Amino acid sequence: MCAANEGIFSGEEIGMIYTWIRIEEFLADDLPEHQMREVMVGEKLIGLVKKGGSIYAFAARCPHQSAKLCEGWIDAQGRIVCPLHSYRFDPVNGRNISGEGYKLKTYPLEIRDGYIYVGLIV
Repeated sequence: MCAANEGIFSGEEIGMIYTWIRIEEFLADDLPEHQMREVMVGEKLIGLVKKGGSIYAFAARCPHQSAKLCEGWIDAQGRIVCPLHSYRFDPVNGRNISGEGYKLKTYPLEIRDGYIYVGLIV
């Protein structure tokens, strides 16, 4: 779980104010390439994936029918594949690559001293 007060910072990015919450379950280096992990960030269930050495945060449920995306897989191009209908999403921007028109919510992420911080809008 994330620490209650420790690891929470406020910051601004593109006019948005975020609360930065530190992931306590594991360090950034512990997240294997192309494997998704599901974590609670505050009150939100968030998915994490490492692609090309960078880590991305996204809503853990598919925007189509709420399937658990971390039960899916990462395809050869590094896209998140929903286990229910095989809809594909780019973890960088949430864009639906397979053409159904859905957008996956993504979250800003920072690495500080080896810890992963996810930004939630205040």
